[in-house]
Amino acid sequence: MTKPLHDHVPEFIREIDPYRPGKPIEEVERELNIRAVKLASNENPLGPSPLAVEAVRKYVSESNRYPDGGGHYLREKLSRRHNVPMENIFLGEGSSELIDLTARILLRPGEEGLTTEGTFPLYRISIRAAGGTLVKVPLRDYAFDLDTIARAITPRTRVIYLSNPNNPTGTMFSLQEFGAFFRRISETCEALVVLDEAYCDYVEGEDFSLSMRIACNAPNLLVLRTFSKVYGLAGMRVGYGVGPADLLLEMNKLRTPFNTSNVAQAAALAALDDTEHVRRSLESNRAGMKQITASLKTMGIQYVPSHANFLLIEMGHDSKEIAAALLKHGVIVRPMGWMGFPTAIRVSVGTKVENASFLEALTRVLAAIAK
Repeated sequence: MTKPLHDHVPEFIREIDPYRPGKPIEEVERELNIRAVKLASNENPLGPSPLAVEAVRKYVSESNRYPDGGGHYLREKLSRRHNVPMENIFLGEGSSELIDLTARILLRPGEEGLTTEGTFPLYRISIRAAGGTLVKVPLRDYAFDLDTIARAITPRTRVIYLSNPNNPTGTMFSLQEFGAFFRRISETCEALVVLDEAYCDYVEGEDFSLSMRIACNAPNLLVLRTFSKVYGLAGMRVGYGVGPADLLLEMNKLRTPFNTSNVAQAAALAALDDTEHVRRSLESNRAGMKQITASLKTMGIQYVPSHANFLLIEMGHDSKEIAAALLKHGVIVRPMGWMGFPTAIRVSVGTKVENASFLEALTRVLAAIAK
């Protein structure tokens, strides 16, 4: 072999900065021999939906059979839930799969994928992995600047990724703001808008169902949802998109066969009926958010007001050092330098006890820094 196989990997692939998942709690506990608290991955601290757990116990015995590749019953239930036709619903291995598929079917070398700085890294990774040109516009006050995004669109733009609420800042734009943006660009733009609403369940006072209705009637909007957050099914890897049926047919050609397992589909079906678990999860998140922000205000620490289940906290100090110091106290958070915030950490809202552990550890870390 005259040339290493690595050299045949396209340059745009080799240049990708990969997604960096949060450190597993088991690894931290093993390394430090301590009981750890994980507040790094925006998971539901109350666990999965109890109804989903019951469904998993039932259907795991049928795991010798391949699942329904089309996810008929889950799509049917989502169709009734959102009042949209089944052909407008696409199931994915988490919403992450849909982010990747939209870039793969729409982008060719020389064409552009547009998003913003300081948002979910999989958008830029998917654009670059498809061979597209990545275009990023700045955030404004930690939020998506829809006006600047609209001005950045060119005839080569093929896909636009928006996160609402945004990860990792927790900021959001209103449906009225999105509606004005969408009407403005739809007149001249031939790009698909991918509206990622992974954290929409935590938003208070907003009717997100409107975005679903737009998606069914617009040829260039795909709305993403996930069961990973409020339903507590992150480990099941199941999400979905609502969008134009003809586009979903093309995406279906590239998805992995049986991309959602029979167990995951059963869990999601049951979770949709678990209104009590959703209620408790939202109440816990609201109480936890107040618990953390009240303490941060007392400590004089700045944070970005959040509409999700996490907080971006500005430490004014190297975020890797802060995260490493917290880790020694058994608290796992995410340093945000790799997402464009070198002096900020992102902290998921946990249970009352977990939040207290974080605040106590943070107090000790800041005291050590001040010495």
